[in-house]
Amino acid sequence: MSGTTTATDPSQLRQRTPGGSTEVTVTDEGRKTDKLLDSHTRWEFGGPWGVTAMMVGFPMLMYYLWICLWFYDGQLVFPTSIGGIKPFLNQMWAHVRDDASPNLYAWKVYSGLIFYELFLAWVMPGYMQEGLPVPSLGYKTLMYKCNALFSVYFTLATAAVLHYYHIFRLTEIIDNYGHIMSVAMIWGFAVSFGTYFWAVARGEQMRMSGNFIYDVFMGAALNPRIGPVDLKMWAEVRIPWVIVFFLAVSGACKQYEQYGAVTPNMAFMCLATWLYLNACCKGEECIPQTWDMFHEKWGFMVIFWNFAGVPFTYVYSVVYMASHEPEKYQFSTRSYIALFATLLTAYYIWDTSMSQKSRFKMQTQGIYSYRWTFPQLPWGTVKNPTYIQTAHGNRLLTNGWWQFSRKPNYVADWTMSFTWGLVVGAASPIPYFYSVFFITVLIHRTTRDFERCALKYGKDWERYCEIVRWKFIPGIY
Repeated sequence: MSGTTTATDPSQLRQRTPGGSTEVTVTDEGRKTDKLLDSHTRWEFGGPWGVTAMMVGFPMLMYYLWICLWFYDGQLVFPTSIGGIKPFLNQMWAHVRDDASPNLYAWKVYSGLIFYELFLAWVMPGYMQEGLPVPSLGYKTLMYKCNALFSVYFTLATAAVLHYYHIFRLTEIIDNYGHIMSVAMIWGFAVSFGTYFWAVARGEQMRMSGNFIYDVFMGAALNPRIGPVDLKMWAEVRIPWVIVFFLAVSGACKQYEQYGAVTPNMAFMCLATWLYLNACCKGEECIPQTWDMFHEKWGFMVIFWNFAGVPFTYVYSVVYMASHEPEKYQFSTRSYIALFATLLTAYYIWDTSMSQKSRFKMQTQGIYSYRWTFPQLPWGTVKNPTYIQTAHGNRLLTNGWWQFSRKPNYVADWTMSFTWGLVVGAASPIPYFYSVFFITVLIHRTTRDFERCALKYGKDWERYCEIVRWKFIPGIY
């Protein structure tokens, strides 16, 4: 399969600006579609009413699921099971008020992590990576300081010292889950609204709808920065996945203190969360090539999810195991082998498919440079890849994992999410929330992405879909 060239090679259309960034010239056709894509043309997520419902409803759902996990044996409770709607609401509120109040301790723990991670992102040495050309900036590219690997492992070392000397015991994280979650939610709302007003005051808003709450949800600014720190990329790695990993470690420490050992299930979650965190750090230079950096604005949808949604809904299995006897979720040796094997296989496909796509974009820009970090997996870079050259000026990869489906990374990512619930078996349905919610997000995001690509690439997209037939799973869908 060979790439079909229908437009000038974009690597030949690059020129350096005085500031050192790269400005890319695209075809006239590409400029027209980019201008359309870079403007507000329709409501998403149900418009203002839909995003309002999500902004109100999701925090309530987070409280409800946590209460069911911690206080109702991991089972879903309903008004009919506890005497009617009024007693139900009274009990829910009592748990939020007493067990999830945003107390001073939670403020110190959560805010301390935020400011520490921001400080490390500012001062730690890093790898400077050039991002994709941004249409709203006249196709200039931005430079990103990639120092997550140094920052995160320095954070882990700091936490180990604090735990060893009993200054801050890691078990306290899971014990104060509700309180810290409330503080995280407040941070999510505050940063979302604060960033919106800051962007508008500075005239940096873009792709606005004119509806206040919708624009807060979708965001106003594309790449807000503090000094050398790109806040959107910083928040995507340094906050959610660090907390997710610490919650798993906290659960393991709690089990060790209670039983003198850590269950294979909890060890599985420590491995799973470390794999994800480490992958984000070791491949941080690939993040500037993603849709999140290139197109998605920094609004409530992204901010709240990074500050509160991901860390406090993805590890419900850890919360369940930390609050229940191991006998409730023990497996056979064969089941454990199958579980670990599924995780590692899915991780390999996810890691290498993400790497292939991002490095292909860097190769197209002429900025790819191999950076060794652990673990670098075989087939992480496709040599002499096949692709479709579009009239827009971009290239569509048709090699590596991307020859089998248009979203191989999503399939692998979702499979990992499913194992995060499967680790407790049938003991509780709530840990499966991550995979159920995640597949909904992925399908919705795929629809948005494919619609955008169809508009952006036209007949070239149709030809791409003929070559890469399957959306997700080859031969199935």
